[in-house]
Amino acid sequence: MAFLIGGANSAADTAFSVDNSCRFDGSSAYMTLTPGSAGSQVTQTYSVWVKRSKLGDEEFIMYARKDADDDTRLYFENDTLRFQCTVNNTTHTRLWTNRVFRDPSAWYHIVISYDSSVSTPSTSSVQMFINGVKETSFSATIYPSQNDVSYWCDDSLHTIGRRSDGTSNYYNGYMAEAVLIDGLALTASSFGEFDEDSPTIWKPKDVSGLSFGTNGFYCDFEDSANLGNDANGGTDLTEVNLAATDQASDSPTNNFATWNPLTGSANLTYSEGNTKATSAGSGTPWRHATSSIAVASGKWYFEVKKGGSDAQLCSVADAESSTSNQDNDFNELIAYDSSDGNKRVGGTSSSYGDSYANGDIVGIALDMTNQFVYFSKNGTWQNSGDPTSGATGTGGISTSSYSLLYFDVAQSESHSVEANFGNPSFTVSSANQDANGYGNFEYAPPSGYYALCTKNLAEFG
Repeated sequence: MAFLIGGANSAADTAFSVDNSCRFDGSSAYMTLTPGSAGSQVTQTYSVWVKRSKLGDEEFIMYARKDADDDTRLYFENDTLRFQCTVNNTTHTRLWTNRVFRDPSAWYHIVISYDSSVSTPSTSSVQMFINGVKETSFSATIYPSQNDVSYWCDDSLHTIGRRSDGTSNYYNGYMAEAVLIDGLALTASSFGEFDEDSPTIWKPKDVSGLSFGTNGFYCDFEDSANLGNDANGGTDLTEVNLAATDQASDSPTNNFATWNPLTGSANLTYSEGNTKATSAGSGTPWRHATSSIAVASGKWYFEVKKGGSDAQLCSVADAESSTSNQDNDFNELIAYDSSDGNKRVGGTSSSYGDSYANGDIVGIALDMTNQFVYFSKNGTWQNSGDPTSGATGTGGISTSSYSLLYFDVAQSESHSVEANFGNPSFTVSSANQDANGYGNFEYAPPSGYYALCTKNLAEFG
């Protein structure tokens, strides 16, 4: 999909809410655990929610390595999902999906249920569940013989977010509700359920009452000072190159907007869970980073932190135009220009406000109800704007020509831009939330404006 629209994928509030996830940067961040003794090697379950940020690479979600010839791995390869166990350099278990996972705006729930205690290899010996449904279409399958071992609950080195035998294959994206069960082979229904009002939507449920076994763990990522905390009370995982800012509000029960690499300009480099976009090189064209959620109604607020000294346009863009995100195209933008403080409406530039520079934070308040957009610099609304003025549109710029808009930032030369849709990767000093208690902003959202996340979309989108 290109982007979420309005309330798409926006189920109503669930009884159980996942408040946090952990953001992995794809280059250096991971967690490790080496149990002091072996647990079950034949009966295990691993459950995790993931939201991918980078596509196409080989990225490891969960890995356990006994030695060079013995390991168990769950990973993405060419956007397919793969699980396999190898002993003595021979793979005895393999499930490689035909399905590809190419939606960077979606949360996926993955469950691997492993039970080699059965006497005859079968499709029940190892099972893969995606969003509550057992996966049956594979490009390659091998099922374990009786008592073939998996190393996930062994006393070997475990890693989350990277291979443990080198410095490659880092996971790039978000993880939530990471659970390892030692000694039980459970199905997806132990970790989630279909929404009773929207029966095609799979949602998490409280797992704290499960039996985790000797080497099991439960990472809920709720302690920003200890992201590897085992909420079950066991041994904590050790964090490597993870900081408090890597605790994210983006979760399976409240999906926040990010930059969307599928709809933005080519040749941008995305990082920090797709909240940072970087354009490199002298003489490069204007390139667009666009939000993963587009809106047709409601009032929305987000912030942009400018990086670098080159020019930048903070804007909203026509989500229905095929040209609004093309390099050097400005015809479908309503923008605030960093270089001179002017506004750009389509290709026309005119006086508007103050210029802004590296480190400044631009706020954008988009009122789809009254069809105006407002821009602020470090908390001061430009052009004496008043986002709460409603139909009067005091100091606002009309958006009446567009019925569906996403947030957009165009940048040139060597430049980066960090988005804060309420889920920042950079430190904010004020920690402002919207009226629903969502988001984490440097400046307070105007009254009646909300963070761009699915819980708010379900109510206002």
